[in-house]
Amino acid sequence: MILRMLNLIAIGALVLAAAYVYRIKFDSTVQAERLAKIRSEVRHERDTIAALRAQWGELDDPARIETLAKRFLQLKPIAPTQFDSLDRLPDRPPQLVPPDSPDPIGAIIENSQQPEQATANGAAPLAAAPSSDADGTSAELPALKSGRLDR
Repeated sequence: MILRMLNLIAIGALVLAAAYVYRIKFDSTVQAERLAKIRSEVRHERDTIAALRAQWGELDDPARIETLAKRFLQLKPIAPTQFDSLDRLPDRPPQLVPPDSPDPIGAIIENSQQPEQATANGAAPLAAAPSSDADGTSAELPALKSGRLDR
């Protein structure tokens, strides 16, 4: 009786082991199919990238761009009269930040809070002080505009 029970337990263990091995085999087959699919997608994407790079090379060809520019743009050669002398250039905008400043935003804030010190350093103040009209009301003067900070 005990021998029969041991045989049944051994057979049951073998069936469970076979089922477990079958499950592992099935999972590995699914993973292999998934890997093959991903590799195929990667190969397809690489082919697409290669085609796009080839197309970009065609579109970026200087001879093609020159032909299109001649066809669609009415460009004329530069005339010497189009250049101006350097003395007619506009003045530089005020420098709000010293070139060696570690904190440019902090320097702008300091200059806006202390306009008389900024003027002494060679930079123009950000805004003029308010003035009063004839009727005693305060009128704000417009802020100075520079290339870096518009108010």
